[in-house]
Formats: sequence, C-alpha cells, structure tokens
Amino acid sequence: MRSALPKVLHRVAGRSLVEAVLDAAEGLAPSRVVVVVGADRGRIATVLEGRAVHFAVQDPPLGTGDAVARAREALGAGDGPVVVLAGDTPLLRPETLAHLVALRRAKSLDLAFLTFRPPDPGDFGRVVRNRRGRPSGIVEAKNATARQKRIAEVNAGVYCFAPEALDRALAKIKRNRVSGEYYLTDAVAILAARRGKVEAVEADDWREAWGVNTRRDLAAAEELERRRGIERALDAGVTILDLATVRIGPKVTLAPDVVLHPFVCLEGKTVLSEGSEVLSFTRLVDTVLAPGAAIGPHCDADGANVGANARVGPYSRLRPGTVLEEAVRVGNFVETKNAVLRKGVKALHLAYLGDAEIGAGANIGAGVITCNYDGEKKHRTTVGEGAFIGTTGTES
Repeated sequence: MRSALPKVLHRVAGRSLVEAVLDAAEGLAPSRVVVVVGADRGRIATVLEGRAVHFAVQDPPLGTGDAVARAREALGAGDGPVVVLAGDTPLLRPETLAHLVALRRAKSLDLAFLTFRPPDPGDFGRVVRNRRGRPSGIVEAKNATARQKRIAEVNAGVYCFAPEALDRALAKIKRNRVSGEYYLTDAVAILAARRGKVEAVEADDWREAWGVNTRRDLAAAEELERRRGIERALDAGVTILDLATVRIGPKVTLAPDVVLHPFVCLEGKTVLSEGSEVLSFTRLVDTVLAPGAAIGPHCDADGANVGANARVGPYSRLRPGTVLEEAVRVGNFVETKNAVLRKGVKALHLAYLGDAEIGAGANIGAGVITCNYDGEKKHRTTVGEGAFIGTTGTES
C-alpha cells in the first residue's frame, strides 16, 4: 500500500476495510468474533474500540493458516460453524455470508467456501475441480500452470468450516518451503483428499469478493462500492441527476422520490425520507432528512436531524446534536451545534447557534451568536417562541 497506515485501516465508502468486514460478519449474529492482529494491533484496536470483538495476536506473521490457528485458540470450544474472513474484503454482504453458512449446515459439509469470477483473475488463487466438478484444491497464481491460469473461478478467501474439520485441516497444513508460511488455502485439498464434504459457492456478484492489496485495488473497491450504492438508490426510486459524481455509503437508507444533485456525498447511517432533496456539493453523515426537506448547495451535516419541509443552505453547517423541526429555514453561513430549532424558526444568514433551544417561529438575525461558555462549563441558551433577535448595523 506504500503507507504508514495498516492496510485494513484504509477506508472505502467512509469505513475502514476491517470495519466493513465486521459489519458483514455481524449480520450472522455470531456468538464470538476474533480479530487476528499483528504488529499494528494498537492502532487497529483503537479503531475497533466499542465493538464486541476479541483479539488474537499473530507475531511474527506466518501466513493465513497460522492466523486461523491463533483465532481458533481464542474461539475456544463450541459446536457452531467457524467462519473465516479476510480483513481486506470490504464489499462482502451479510446475505452472502448467511447463504454460505446455511448451505454448510443443510448439507453437513466439512467446508463451504466462496468463489467468484472477476473480469481479470490476475493474482487470485484458482479453484481446481476434479472430473466430477467438485473442488479438489486452490492453486496460488504464482504457482499455477499455464492451463490453471486460464481458470476463471478464483478463491474469495471466505470459508465456513465445521469446527472439527477445521481442527483436522489445521493439524495437517505444512509450512510452505519457499515462503515459510502456512496457507489456509491448503485446507481445501486436505479435506477433499480425505473424502471430506467440500463445496465451493460462487458469489452472485463478483464485486463482493474484491480484495485490497494495492492502492489500485483500493481505488477500484471505492468505485465498485460507489456503483453499487448508485444501483441500490435507483432501485429504491431515487432520482440521481449525475451518476458519475454521487457517492452513497452502504448504510445509507433512501426512500422513493428522493432527488440527489451532482457532487453529493452520503455517509454513515444517513436516512433520506420521501421527497427530500440534496443539492450539489453537499455532504451528509449520520443525518436524517424528513419528507420534503432540502439541503444545499455547499452544505455539511453530521449527526443532524432535519424536519419535514425544512430548508438548509446554501453554505450551512449542521454539527452533531442539531435538530431542525418542521419548516425551519437555515441559510447562508449559519452553523449549528447541539441546538434545537423549533417549528418555523428562521436563521437566514451569518449566525452561530450552539447549545441552544430556539422557540417556534423565532427569527434569528445576521451576526447572532449564542456564546455560552464561561471557560469551564457550557450553558444552554433559550430563545422563546416568536422572539426576534435583531442585527446591529448602521444606515447611511
């Protein structure tokens, strides 16, 4: 990656790679999640603070097989399946993982693993099948013959093991003579050779299994996620005026008849209700727009709640804790933070409203600031219903 940042902390669609993988894993409601970390474990643990995960340390790194062995120790006893995911596959969907787990359970398989067919198999490991079409092994691209390199089906690095089968495989994985590492991919051949029940499941959408190893891969993942967000929005009944410049995060919720203008970025758990509109050069993070609300152009909102038929912008900033009720109007160069603006409030230009409650129908003039910090504590400002807070000026 040519970066001081650990690979799994690089971001796609507003989430680090490892957070995206964990979001998919949490869709399975797992009883225990183990994250295998190495030398950069401190930085990764900081990013994952607050998540219900346990850490296993792999130091020095000795390959994927060794990493899973460390995780297996941390998992402890249990009769449930063990799902193994790579920390650099940010496009996985919970539905695909659930299908893999259900298939393994329904057929009592030793192993079910995910495959995909990218436009260019490149450096991905090829899935080798026997004459009956059953998987017999995975061959890394650098070790593949010319014939094997022509195989279009490749390994996604997503596995669902029966616990006892995983233990058998880990006990038999040998250290690679060249790299000195233990490869989890060898488990496929080990279990298949012992007449184990092994099946490969091809992903419906090849984009899900995209792994990130380079900056080029990271850029491709960002574009793949962007395109997937666009498709999801269109299917939901959203009007997008410029498909090439709109970005929609994977956790964004969109209702029919939302309108998105060019150069809009939607991140986090943003919710856009029916008939709301986001104008150009506007970024929303964890923000809710009620029906008929409009924001932009050139606005930024983070952790805000915008009421029905409210109008925000241009050049407004809504910081966390902002609540705008129905028909509120916030205009040019107005900033709010931890503030509640009741129904029909107008703050049309050049104001800062922080830690404040503004009563219904109040009018906030230009240059107004709720300055309520005494050097030690913040105090809440209250403006009554229908109040008019004027502007000091001169007339010539």
